[in-house]
Order: sequence, then structure tokens, then C-alpha cells
Amino acid sequence: MGAGIMDKILSWESLKEKLNGLRKEGKTIVFTNGCFDILHVGHTRYLNEAKKTGDVFVLGLNSDSSVRALKGENRPINSEADRAYVLASLAAVDYVTIFSEETPLKLIEYLKPDIIVKGGDWKQEDVVGGDVVKKWGGKVLIMPETEGASSTNMIDKIVKFYGHS
Repeated sequence: MGAGIMDKILSWESLKEKLNGLRKEGKTIVFTNGCFDILHVGHTRYLNEAKKTGDVFVLGLNSDSSVRALKGENRPINSEADRAYVLASLAAVDYVTIFSEETPLKLIEYLKPDIIVKGGDWKQEDVVGGDVVKKWGGKVLIMPETEGASSTNMIDKIVKFYGHS
């Protein structure tokens, strides 16, 4: 898309407007979501593969408060602003928007993506928003997981070798 990094991090409203224009051009909108606290090879492989499933790849990023609710008080390691910037820096990611809820359901209903993509640790029937996307003719895709690649595993390894939690 050629946009600057900060141009790729949008509010829900700005993103919806942008996506509506892209839809009119016949573009397929792909969506994923997550915490992406410490970026690792599993994330990048997943994001690169997800990008290939459509024309425009949108990433819904859990806010700091949302990550804390899901992962505990010691998370996230990196702030939402830092995580958004790192993700927007990736060629595979066209747009990033932040959501504060524990699930992306409201965001999915608002943006109406054509495809939701999740990692191999998800079962298709458990993907939040999958049922609503299918109602408007969209689909849910599961990408292969990279064995052992997780932020939690990285944190555990750092603590084991470099300090205490």
C-alpha cells in the first residue's frame, strides 16, 4: 500500500472509511487480532501467510488493558503504542487498529471483514466473530502454527537465563 507507518495505525472510524473505499474497488478485507506482545517468528510467519488470503490485511490489536485482562497484571511487556508501531512496520500488515474489549467481536461487527484468519491454536468453531462473518458470506481460515513459538515461551526463557520473575 506504500503508506507511512503511522498512516497504517487508524481509529476504528478512519479504518472503516478506508475499508469502505477499498471494498468499492473490489478488494477483499482480511482480519486478524491478538496481543502480539513480543513479536516472534511464529507471529511473522502467521501474518505473512494471512496476508496472502486477501487484498487488504487488517490487524485488531488488544489494548494494554485488554492484554492485562487476558494475560495477567505483568503483561503486556510492550505498550499498545509500541506494539502497534512494530506491527504496522511489517510489510504484510496494511492497517492496525486497537480495541479495548477482551474479544474483537464489536470490532469485527463494525468493520465487516470478508475473511477472519487465526493461528493453528484455534479451532474454526471457536473463532470469535466467525459466525457473524459467515452470515454475511465471509469465511474463517486457520493458519498453521509454528511449534513452540510464543511470547510466553520467550518470557519464560528470558527469566530462566537472565533473571527472576
